Amino acid sequence: MTWFLGFGVAGLVLLVLALILDGVLEGLFDGLGALDGLLSLPVIAGFLSMLGFAGAITLGTTGLGAVAAAGVGAAAGTGAGWATWKVSRSLMKERTAVVPRADDLVGGPGTVVTGIPVDGYGEVLVHLGGQPSKFAARSSVPVARGAAVWVESMPSPTSVVVRPVEP
Repeated sequence: MTWFLGFGVAGLVLLVLALILDGVLEGLFDGLGALDGLLSLPVIAGFLSMLGFAGAITLGTTGLGAVAAAGVGAAAGTGAGWATWKVSRSLMKERTAVVPRADDLVGGPGTVVTGIPVDGYGEVLVHLGGQPSKFAARSSVPVARGAAVWVESMPSPTSVVVRPVEP
């Protein structure tokens, strides 16, 4: 039973090392082709822990011998390793939401913060991805502070061309 508990504890220690070192040891198993990913530290740690603890439980609670307990532990370890591999693969493939780009402002509404003269710049407040952003703004007609505008184009990353909203 001591061997089984040793495998279980070794698996937990390996899991803690994998969490603390955060992928530093992952390079040990790179380039193994089809086995790449199956031999990651969390998968090996899950297999070893389940092999050890399931084997120890089987040996301690049943009249089966060490060979049968090792078989039960190996089966449980294979299941835990497979589940760890599937979960980690699904987490690695998870896609995040699309990051808003400045081009998403074109056609959107805004509010004038600083009045826009015909021959100069003012400022508008627009919402990009739900966050308020202030941009330098030009317009072909003068626009007063507080007026609602539409963004027509974005000539630079920090400026926009706007037109007043027609009532």
